[in-house]
Parts: sequence; structure tokens; C-alpha cells
Amino acid sequence: MHRTRIKICGFTREADVEAACAAGADAIGLNLYLKSARAVTPARARELAACMPPFVTPVLLFVNATPAEVAAGIEAVPHAVLQFHGDESPADCEAASRPYLRAVRMGPRGSAHEVDLLDCAARYASAQALLLDAFVEGFGGGGKVFDWSLIPRNVPAPVVLSGGLSPANVTDGVLTVRPWAVDVSSGVEQAKGIKDAGLMRRFCQAVRDADDRIAEAAS
Repeated sequence: MHRTRIKICGFTREADVEAACAAGADAIGLNLYLKSARAVTPARARELAACMPPFVTPVLLFVNATPAEVAAGIEAVPHAVLQFHGDESPADCEAASRPYLRAVRMGPRGSAHEVDLLDCAARYASAQALLLDAFVEGFGGGGKVFDWSLIPRNVPAPVVLSGGLSPANVTDGVLTVRPWAVDVSSGVEQAKGIKDAGLMRRFCQAVRDADDRIAEAAS
């Protein structure tokens, strides 16, 4: 049975990285978008990544970064997966020749921001996964839940479910969407960039509970 992977994003403190890994996170997101309240420098990203145990993946988040800025992030954390959350074209995402996630901002059905996810998956076929977040003005996550019924069942790419997830709703998200992975930031925080160890444990346990329910239903 598939085990839903867990990515927790937006770290600024070593103790929070260590607590997330102990809770069961598979990936740790480090935000290199300078306009974000959770932004860290490449040097700081290196320090935080050094706290991660083996088999936990660092993910570097960029928004419309220059090639030099992407290169600086990769130099600081050479084994990181990249996440592009701006207006980057497929060529922009592929330029660094690194595994990457493509964030997709899901606008409401019938709005000017509605996304054809099948077309998006075709355009970014080289992405390791599509990370689906709610559309908000500006860039970066807004901590908002989007309408999960917008996700077609036949998306030809792994889906990372994001957008307003928390310990209270992630079980429903996994049961409804059956994503490859889930991604959380503000839903496990005391303040922006300051994680809550208890909320991270509860979030990871809620994901495992959803996986257990799926396995029981299939048996």
C-alpha cells in the first residue's frame, strides 16, 4: 500500500527541523524567497539542512529567482530538490538540471485563475510532482484550502496536496485526494517560521491514520 509522504515547509530554527524529522517528516522545505516571512539565506539553509538525518530530503523553494540565486541555493544544499512557486516556465525549472516540484496555484472553478491541470502536467512533464496550492494574490503559500474537487483523477503526475492543511483536515485531504504527498507550513506553526512540535506530531499521525484507513478499506 502507498504511504503518503509528508513535507513540512518554512523552517527557520534547527530545533524545529529536528522536531519535524522526529515526528516523521519525509521532506523539509526551506524558503529562499526573500519577500516571505519565512525566508532564509542560502547560508542559513545550509545550516538547517545539516540538522536533517539521512533519508530526509531538503527542498529549496524559489519564486521567480534568477539563475544565480538558484545556483547559490544549490551550492549551499547540493542534495536538495527544487520547488518553483512563481511564473517559471518549464525551461526555467529545467535549467538547473535538478529534480524539481512545480507549484500550481488552483483558482476557483470558472474564475480567471482556474487551472487546466492536465495541460499543466503535460507542460511540466519533467517535474517530479505537481504541488497544488490555493490561488492567492502574490506568491508563496497563503494557508488557504482550495476546492479539492478541482483535481482530476487522471493527473499524469504525482500530486502533492498543499494549501491550508492542518492536523484537523489532513486526514480528509488524504482520503479524498489520495495524493502522493502532503505539504504543510502555517498549519503547524505558533507564528510564521516558528513551528509547534506538538502540531507537527499530530499532523504526521493524522496522515498515518488516513493511510491506515485506506489500507483497511482495501483489505
